[in-house]
Amino acid sequence: MQSNRHVVYILKDSSARPAGKGAIIGFIKVGYKKLFVLDDREAHNEVEPLCILDFYIHESVQRHGHGRELFQYMLQKERVEPHQLAIDRPSQKLLKFLNKHYSLETTVPQVNNFVIFEGFFAHQHRPPAPSLRATRHSRAAAVDPTPTAPARKLPPKRAEGDIKPYSSSDREWGLPQVW
Repeated sequence: MQSNRHVVYILKDSSARPAGKGAIIGFIKVGYKKLFVLDDREAHNEVEPLCILDFYIHESVQRHGHGRELFQYMLQKERVEPHQLAIDRPSQKLLKFLNKHYSLETTVPQVNNFVIFEGFFAHQHRPPAPSLRATRHSRAAAVDPTPTAPARKLPPKRAEGDIKPYSSSDREWGLPQVW
C-alpha cells in the first residue's frame, strides 16, 4: 500500500468483546491515482486527485453515523473537500450517502469507472500536501494550515487522434471488493 500511496482508515468499536480486542466496523481506502477525466465542456484533463477506492461499514451498524464519522475523519486528515474527490465505482448507497451528508448530487459524466462531482474543477489544483505519506510516519512533522486541493493538473500531451469513449451505460455499478 505504501508504494501505491494508498491509506486505509479503520473504524474500530473498542467496546466489542471478541477476545477483548474490539471489532472493526468499517474502513475507507483512499489514494492518489492518475486519471483522465472530462470537465463540463467535455475537455480531457489529466489529473492526479485523491480517490475513494473502497468504503465499507458493516451492515449491522449502518445508519448510526459511523460512516459519516469515518468519512469526515478522512476528509480532515487529508485536508480535502468532498467535491474534490474522485470515486471509484461508487455504489448507489455511497452516492446517496454523499448527497445526504455533503449535498453532492450533480456528477460530471466520465468514460471511466470514476465519478467526479460538480465543483471538482472549481479550484486551482496544487500538488498534494505531504499529509498522505510523509506525516504518517512522523509525529514531529510540521502541519501546514493552508488548505490544498487534492489534485494537480498535469501538462497537456500532444494529440494522437480522436478519443472514442465507450458508453457509460455499459458499466456495472456495484459494491467495491472487500479483501
